[in-house]
Formats: sequence, C-alpha cells, structure tokens
Amino acid sequence: MNSTHLSTGELSSSNSNTSCPQYQLCVSERAQCIPSPVLHLRQLPVDISEQEVVALALPFGRVSKLITLRTKNQAFLEMASEEAAVTMVNYYASAPPTIRNQTVFIQYSNHRELKTDNLTNQRALQAINTAAVHSGNMTSADGRGLVPAPSAVLRIIVENLFYPVTLEVLQQIFSKFGSVLKIITFTRNNQFQALLQFSDAVYAQHAKASLDGQNIYNGCCTLRIDFSKLSALNVKYNNDKSRDFTRADLPTGELEPAATAFGGWSTLPPYGAAAFPPTFHQHTGESHDLQVGGANRSRCHTAADQWEHSFVTRVCFSPQRVSPHCLFILFGVYGDVQRVKILFNKKENALVQMSDATQAQLAMSHLNGQRLHGNVIRVTLSKHPVVQLPRGGAGQEEQTLTQDFAGSALHRFKKPGSKNFNNIFPPSATLHLSNIPSSVSEDSLKDLFSARGFSVKAFKFFQKDRKMALLQLASVEEAIEALIALHDHQLDHNQHLRVSFSKSTI
Repeated sequence: MNSTHLSTGELSSSNSNTSCPQYQLCVSERAQCIPSPVLHLRQLPVDISEQEVVALALPFGRVSKLITLRTKNQAFLEMASEEAAVTMVNYYASAPPTIRNQTVFIQYSNHRELKTDNLTNQRALQAINTAAVHSGNMTSADGRGLVPAPSAVLRIIVENLFYPVTLEVLQQIFSKFGSVLKIITFTRNNQFQALLQFSDAVYAQHAKASLDGQNIYNGCCTLRIDFSKLSALNVKYNNDKSRDFTRADLPTGELEPAATAFGGWSTLPPYGAAAFPPTFHQHTGESHDLQVGGANRSRCHTAADQWEHSFVTRVCFSPQRVSPHCLFILFGVYGDVQRVKILFNKKENALVQMSDATQAQLAMSHLNGQRLHGNVIRVTLSKHPVVQLPRGGAGQEEQTLTQDFAGSALHRFKKPGSKNFNNIFPPSATLHLSNIPSSVSEDSLKDLFSARGFSVKAFKFFQKDRKMALLQLASVEEAIEALIALHDHQLDHNQHLRVSFSKSTI
C-alpha cells in the first residue's frame, strides 16, 4: 500500500509494511523510520480496552483518532501533532510500556493519517474522552485539546523511608520523564518530602501517572505524588537539599535558613554502599520497584554519587553530519565545553567534557532524546572522569576527532555571575538572537536562515532593544540544527550573531 492514509476498510489487507521495521535501540537503525503523527502499537494484550490504548498516549498530547485490531493485538492511533508522536516514541524507546506483563512496542506508521468510519470514530472519541477524565484531564471548551496538568511542579512524599533518598536519586528517577529544572527536599511532619519542577506540565503528568505508588528500593521508600499548588519553585542555593539545574552560578548557601521555611531538615544516616538493597527495573504493570543505578547493592550507592563527580557525558548519534565542533556548540548552550572526543572505532559515540558536574547534568537533562539531522541523540553520564587527548603517535584522523576547547572565546559562562546563567532553556522551535548590528534588517536575518534550508515561521525584534530578536522555525529539530550552524556567524566586520533557545513564542 503506497497511500499515506489508512482507513478501516483497508485494515483487513494491511500487513507489517504499514509500519517501520521492528524498533531497535540503535540510533542508526531507527533513523530509517520517518516520523509520522500516526503510531503503530504491537503486542497488545488480547483483552485491552480502547481507553488503555489511549492512556499510553495522553501524557504526550491529544489523541485525535484511534483504530484497534484486537484479533491482531495491534492498534493505530493518530496524535494531534507529529511533535507529540515523536516525543511519545522517544520516551517509550528507553522505557517500553508493560500492560498485564506484556511489553508493548510502539513505532511510527508509514501512514500520515487515519480515516475512520462514523461508528469506529464514535467509539474512539468515547475512549479518548473517558481516558482523559480518568487521567485527570478534560478537553478544552473548544475541543482542540487537553487542558494541561495543574502544575509542572510535583509534591513528592517518600513513605517507609528505610534507606536514604537523595536529591540526586530523585533527579535520576524523574528525569526519565522530561527535563527536571529544580528540586527542593525537606522534612515535614516527620516525612521526607520534595518539590520537583519539570520544564513542562505534561512531563509532570506523565511522571505522576507512572511513578505514584512505586518503590524506589525493594519493598521500601514508596513514592506518593501529587500536583503542587505552586506554579514554579524559587531555589536560592545549590546544595544537598535544593538545586536549580538551570543556574550553575548559585551559591551553596547555608542549610539552616532554608530549614526554617520548610519545618526543619532531616539528616539521613550515613549508610554505606553495602546498606542499600537490590533494586529492579521499572514497569508500568504490576512491578512496584524502580531501578536506581543497577541491580546490585554497591551500584545503588554509586549511581547517585556519579552525578556529583562526572564532568563527562556520553553522546550517541548518527555520525555522518556531526563533528566535535557541532557538539561543542550544542552542548555549549548548557555549560562551557572543555573537550570533545568522537570515538575512533565507534564514530556514532562521543564524549563531551563540561566544566563541572552541574553543567554535565544540565546538558544531559535538556538534550537527551532530542533529534539532530533526523536521528535521536542519547546523552548519559560517562564513567570517564575526563576526556583524554590523543597521544603523540595517534594518526591524523584520530587527532581530528578529539578537540580541546578549554580556551575557546565562545564559552558562554566564563564570567562569574554572567546573565547567561539566567537564560538556560530546553531546546525549542523559537531561537533568541542577540548581538545584532543596527545595520542588519529583519529580511537579512530571515534570509540568512532560509539560505541554510531552515523554514522561518515568524520573526520579531525586541521592541526596546533591536540588538535582540526572536525567530521561530518549523520544529525543535530545525532550531537545534540552526543554532549549531549559525551561532557565532559573522554579521559585519566585528560583530558575530549569538544564538540560544528561547522560552518565549511569537
């Protein structure tokens, strides 16, 4: 079938060609699958309901159409936007959903649109509405989508606290669901609690749906999660009790003043690594234990500690169009990159060394799962403390693959207290342009991006300062590629364009 539409009348003759080949974790294999708003779900339980199918997708956006094939244990669903579908596929790539002990596989369909008959569509709409109500969401008055979760901030209570739960452990668990911006931990009413802010309320909703009632460790440290009434957190210090992952410049401060505001801090006993219990993989089915670090006791402790000491991130990507300079520019949005090494024998992998562990964590939180040149990039903390430069006998290619950027003039955060610390945001389709000469017009800037193949959707100079502007592109992926291509582009003889991601839209 070559049609980009899939209708209920065609389903009897459809086969495995309606979707991409079986999902592989390897980025290069996944790159063959072209993103589509229509997703193909396989290996569903035979008794699955339409509401359960829709519930898998609701945290990522609105579901517009649904077709279930119970005899084949499959379903097709159409998201309201391709971006929502991409987010859903990217998430379930690292955490496949499990329904009644059966792992569900989700991949893009070759079809761009679902066509349903009236009866099928009525059943699907009913399933969508029912699932929305059960997940705590309602459709908006105009029917265009789901009202976002009440807040991007979650209130977390850890019950049966038999082993210590650190800020780093919480960040490790919750960052699997989206970008974690801020965390505050405290003790109230003799219970260990935390406030955790995501970059988007959708991430908070999904984390709550997946983690509420789960155990961090085997048989203890149970998570009880609710939405906070706060819309945002105000973190003044980066220390063991509070952290703003967007502000590496914050002081460590004193813990006692903060303790007053939250009813006092609790000092957890200094358990050694051997005191931690074994942990298990998280599933969305019957299992209630989360994997933190590994499957044995000693690794549980070091997983949390790794964050504090690792300056190096490991990046997986498609190597054809990525160079050390590209990674330097991209990761430089979140910290000062010191060295980049593309592995000689595994050119789809690279090591990126940041100035400190906070910057490494920030880069991982914001860039993991993003798309670059059609491929998903994966970012994890590396076991290597630093990136080693090539030895004297290394060949020319190996030397080219490793670059030292320690003295680069393009570092954004080299000045203590720089305003750039206040303007760190997740990748978005809207770019913030600055250092624009007065002689450069709106058309010139739009032409600059268009000439590189980017689709400019909107542009706006700042009203009070024409040295800055916002430029909106067609997608987040385009914006990432545009930032890499045009940051530090020379606009006149002594002024270079500065590009970063914006939290605003036009």
